[in-house]
Amino acid sequence: MATIRLGDIAPDFTVETTEGIINFHEWLGNSWGVLFSHPADFTPVCTTELGLTAKLKDEFTKRNTKVLAVSVDPLSSHKEWIKDINETQNTVVNFPIISDADKKVATLYDMIHPNSSETFTVRSVFIIGPDKKVKLTITYPASTGRNFLEILRVIDSLQLTANYSVATPANWKDGEEVVIVPAVKDEDIPAKFPKGYKRIKPYLRITPQPNK
Repeated sequence: MATIRLGDIAPDFTVETTEGIINFHEWLGNSWGVLFSHPADFTPVCTTELGLTAKLKDEFTKRNTKVLAVSVDPLSSHKEWIKDINETQNTVVNFPIISDADKKVATLYDMIHPNSSETFTVRSVFIIGPDKKVKLTITYPASTGRNFLEILRVIDSLQLTANYSVATPANWKDGEEVVIVPAVKDEDIPAKFPKGYKRIKPYLRITPQPNK
């Protein structure tokens, strides 16, 4: 399986989940999506991650984003694990977890790296746009839990830059100044960015976030 690159159409699949059968593209509809993998059920770091994802449900919903987890264990195991997550993380898991015992999805998305393990998935994250194209990929080792505030930050940036001729600078957070892309000429800026801008260098022009 070739590595999935940014801009590729996210592979479609139909799978059983803890919330019923899902056809991925159909389930996404016009939403953004986060597909993220877990090495296995009943693993400590994943338990904290899934608990946090449940607590952030409103933040994902606010961004028109659906979340889908995958673990290479059967549905019966997932359901028992969810009880532990709810208990230990003081939450209620409120999103589907894919039953991927045959490793269909893990293989489709190249989530199993033989140099790391031939059975466990690495912690892969795919952010997928409403056009079903892959907008971001991050791969963590199994030992490192993900930063979900970073995932939310990236969604904010992706959604902003999809609609405006801007890019987001280092450490940018929603509401902060952004960079006007080089393709926009100086003379076109006033019409596109009525809030004004600072010209630091010909290629570095800063403007307030246009959708705030």
